[in-house]
Amino acid sequence: MAVIQDLIREEETGALSFGNYELTTKTKKDGFNYNGDVYKIKTFNEITKLERNGMFVYESVPGTVVHNFMATDKEVRFEVEGLGDSQVTLELEAEKEYKIHTDGVYVGKMKTNLGGKLNVSVMLDPGKAVQVSIEKL
Repeated sequence: MAVIQDLIREEETGALSFGNYELTTKTKKDGFNYNGDVYKIKTFNEITKLERNGMFVYESVPGTVVHNFMATDKEVRFEVEGLGDSQVTLELEAEKEYKIHTDGVYVGKMKTNLGGKLNVSVMLDPGKAVQVSIEKL
């Protein structure tokens, strides 16, 4: 897989792909229309952040590239890659419990905080994407 040169795009499957961890300066793209919503991406080697209609969706530190991002009210699925381990934060439903899988391996349950934030550490090797699945219980 590769970084997203145009920062954000819709895939043929209808999923979103975004991010570019190879950039050395913060780069952003605003006004990307997808399924009736407006997205904004900020990305570079230190952070990748995605917003929908001005609201937080995804953030990783350091920066990552995300492929095939799909979110429903019950599940979020995507593939993520970067230069090394990353802390991923997602905005989900507040005070709910979720089960988390990385590369098909169950890693545990976590509960979101009052703001709906869920933090997941993802172990990444350069050039290798990791599948992440977060399912509401």
